[in-house]
Amino acid sequence: MRCRVCRDRAAVEVRRHNAAFCREHFVEHVHRQVERTIHEFDMIRPGERLLIGVSGGKDSLALWHILTALGHRADGVYLDLGISDYSDESLELTRSFASERGLSLEVVDIKESYGFTIPEAASRTHRTACSACGLSKRYALNEAAVRGGYDVLVMGHNLDDEAATLMSNVLNWNVGYLGRQRPVLPAKPGFVKKIKPLLRVAERETAAYAVLQGIDYEVAECPLVAGNSLNRLKEWMVELEHRSPGALSQFVGGFVRDGSALFEEESNVDLHACQRCGRPTTGEVCAFCRLQLRATEAR
Repeated sequence: MRCRVCRDRAAVEVRRHNAAFCREHFVEHVHRQVERTIHEFDMIRPGERLLIGVSGGKDSLALWHILTALGHRADGVYLDLGISDYSDESLELTRSFASERGLSLEVVDIKESYGFTIPEAASRTHRTACSACGLSKRYALNEAAVRGGYDVLVMGHNLDDEAATLMSNVLNWNVGYLGRQRPVLPAKPGFVKKIKPLLRVAERETAAYAVLQGIDYEVAECPLVAGNSLNRLKEWMVELEHRSPGALSQFVGGFVRDGSALFEEESNVDLHACQRCGRPTTGEVCAFCRLQLRATEAR
């Protein structure tokens, strides 16, 4: 294969674009896709302070690197979820990444801050680990952004992630979630703006980008993820993309362009302050506080 731009030997093939790129032009291609997404959806405005949630994995570290290369100053926040050696290794990789590049990183220890680890929460509440983890991360990341006075919370969800989540929400007809599955969730009282700049970059492309840019990331899968239904959906979506290149872009892009607005009204619910933490919720006590109460009551 030859690079579409310079005709040198290609390093990465991007089948949905019917193209291949050498190292230099693949990096430029990824930067261009992210920059286009930021511009099209008006994700970042002058003067806004950015906080990116980083996990030590390829997507979040690659995105932090890309934002820096594009001239955006972003601080990082890492959530130590207490998942044995996996969390220790991911934290070390994240700290090394930030230190080598002179980037600011905050570490939030979930156990220290909220009284439980993710394995403890899963065991004590009888939720799946991924459910407890997702709920905890959404809450703790927003809390870190609010506490730090940030305007934008940057998430590293890639095209494959968004396609699998969209398919899950369609299969289950989670209309409220469908109304909120957008590249930008505007700020609301108690919530900072949330953006997903990797919308047009596939998972294998962030992996290739990380390798080509010399980014050392956590390659091991979380030990608690076995049997996760969203991961199974992602595997099926990747197989669909392999058989029909461009299918995921059409699926996600079409929904963002034509479908999400149809469900937007379903996501507009009445919110009031949680009686425990003060964050917006639909009930008397928010879902995270209910999780926290159950996860710590046995202590």
